[in-house]
Amino acid sequence: MARRSLVIGLTGNIATGKSTILNYLIEKCATIIDADKLGHRVIEPGGPAYDAVVCAFGKGILREDGTIDRKKLGKIVFSNPLDLGRLEKIVHPKIFELGKQEIADNDSPVIILEAIKLLEAGLMSTLCDEIWVVTSSFATQFRRLLEMRKMEETDARRMIDLQPPQAAKVNQADRVIDNDGTLTELHAQLDAIWDDLKRRYPRRMTTLAR
Repeated sequence: MARRSLVIGLTGNIATGKSTILNYLIEKCATIIDADKLGHRVIEPGGPAYDAVVCAFGKGILREDGTIDRKKLGKIVFSNPLDLGRLEKIVHPKIFELGKQEIADNDSPVIILEAIKLLEAGLMSTLCDEIWVVTSSFATQFRRLLEMRKMEETDARRMIDLQPPQAAKVNQADRVIDNDGTLTELHAQLDAIWDDLKRRYPRRMTTLAR
């Protein structure tokens, strides 16, 4: 696919701090494409995955206005790996197509495609020039879920345990960002990576101010 944008795939398990990284990259004039938001769009009424999801999981997941209640759907799929697999088989190809179009329509020098299942979804990673994986220790993830998302301890442990091993992502990464330290340390890592991008991809990044 011909393009001038540099597309970075950013992924990592739950509560590794991807949002903090995205906020800093926005300050550096990167454009963010959030695969989770694309996922919301594909299951909206009239969206490319709406009918198939309703057919697969029944009208019990619908609100009165016909929209899919994502909390109800989430309770179903996160309690049964087979149902989660069925849902992902339906929505991932549609998210891929939408993400591909979003990238094609965008003329930003740097696009960050953020997706928690960037690597597991298969096709999504083919849209990227580089894959960045964010890592954190179990203790840090657990603390963030308790403090920032106000989860119960049992739910927090379950959510972390549901994630694939971080090592599986790291093995496929072009760059690994360790987010176990301070905000200052994280920003220093990102600044170094950004400077390296400017050296490696000078043509694509010449229009960036930072």
